Amino acid sequence: MPQATSTSVSVEIMGRPYRVPQGITLVQAMWHTGHEMIRGIGCLGGVCGACATLYRTEGDHTLKSGLACQLIVEEGLSFALSAPLPVRKPIYPMSLLETGPSDPKQDLFTYFPEAASCRNCNACTEACPQGIDVRTGIWKAVFGDFKDAADLFLPCVMCHLCVPVCIANISSDQVGLYVRRAQGVFFTPIPDQLNTRISEIESGRFDAQWAEMEASL
Repeated sequence: MPQATSTSVSVEIMGRPYRVPQGITLVQAMWHTGHEMIRGIGCLGGVCGACATLYRTEGDHTLKSGLACQLIVEEGLSFALSAPLPVRKPIYPMSLLETGPSDPKQDLFTYFPEAASCRNCNACTEACPQGIDVRTGIWKAVFGDFKDAADLFLPCVMCHLCVPVCIANISSDQVGLYVRRAQGVFFTPIPDQLNTRISEIESGRFDAQWAEMEASL
């Protein structure tokens, strides 16, 4: 492996050694070494989850996970972008999940029956680059506490790093998305100000402003 200097560090990217400048992110290290990144570049701000990454640090056998746009290179670091995962994504229009004969909290098990099989191993929490207590979020969802579960999953960036480590094959990020959507649609009162603004939009109050803005584009 190339030797580090006072202004550079030696890293391994997808199995090959490189020397890169100190202080840059893993994404920037890939750019610096000429990697063409077709998938894995999104917001560069730790929000979109597109640059999910697996890495090891020097002297530590532990395989860690994170976001390449948020991690800084260090001497002896070895990393690779995580492959796109075939995550199961059930289709459940909110309009069909009506409180009554069909309860959104029970429908969780229709769309994600594996959620009830959580083994409490905590691997999902360990893998989450956002520091989310994923295990607790799944348990709260299973027991119908959608409010707390939705709050826990709020920082989720859908990087899917929790998925391959789950021994029960739970797509935890998808469960979190379902819970957040259901909590917002069915269990959170709509503020009066929002209802007022929706009525104003539907009545055409802002049509002239929209037309003026569109004409300026």
